[in-house]
Amino acid sequence: MPPRVLTVAGSDSGGGAGIQADLKTMLALGVHGMSVITAVTAQNSLGVQGAWELPVEAVRAQYRSVVDDIGVQAVKTGMLASAELVEAVAELISGTDAPVVVDPVGVSKHGDPLLAASALDSVRTRLLPVATVATPNLDEVAQLTGIRAESEGDLRRAADAVLEFGPRWVLIKGGHLAGDAVDLLTDGSAEYWLRAPRHDNRHTHGTGCTLASALAAELAKGLPVPEAATAAKEYVTGAIEAGFALGAGIGPVDHGWRFRNR
Repeated sequence: MPPRVLTVAGSDSGGGAGIQADLKTMLALGVHGMSVITAVTAQNSLGVQGAWELPVEAVRAQYRSVVDDIGVQAVKTGMLASAELVEAVAELISGTDAPVVVDPVGVSKHGDPLLAASALDSVRTRLLPVATVATPNLDEVAQLTGIRAESEGDLRRAADAVLEFGPRWVLIKGGHLAGDAVDLLTDGSAEYWLRAPRHDNRHTHGTGCTLASALAAELAKGLPVPEAATAAKEYVTGAIEAGFALGAGIGPVDHGWRFRNR
């Protein structure tokens, strides 16, 4: 039986991010992906045209159905939309004996809001404290902490601010900075700087979901957090390099790039 990973996130009808990106990533990395859908979006390469969250009862039922029967070796969270969903998912996760990757999704690649402003405090006080690793990008760091990181030198301060909310590790994604794509992984003591060349490719829809899912997949295989993050960074870098045009806007990363390289 392959390791089992559960994603708790929203559906992207365009297939580039959300549940769809998570399951593609898990397949590519050799784990069995399962899903709890928290919201449905009408979404394509141009943006998000609509979003509808599912009832808390539906989210809770999906989660219990999977975890109680099949079991999980890792959980990853993405779009949770509302304070009610954040709190319900945090409660479910706290009772699950598996590493948890929290991607505190706030906005889409196109800048469309995916988390109610009223839910931010629940993310800070309920969700981040149960995270093994939190993976905010710089916009999400600003939402959660008020800190705007504008250079590589700001990443340490951003990480410290997120760690104050209680995750064991934080991976600050510096992809929005100029120069190489550099991320900082730290638990407040050890530091790991994950660097990759920046590829000249604008088709990067789904990078955050893909990185968090890859990290969860590697944790499910039993890798320690630093090694899992390094492997996830390598995978998403290759997926970005192979990203392709789709529709009239921003295309997705290529989750199957390793299959094609073989």
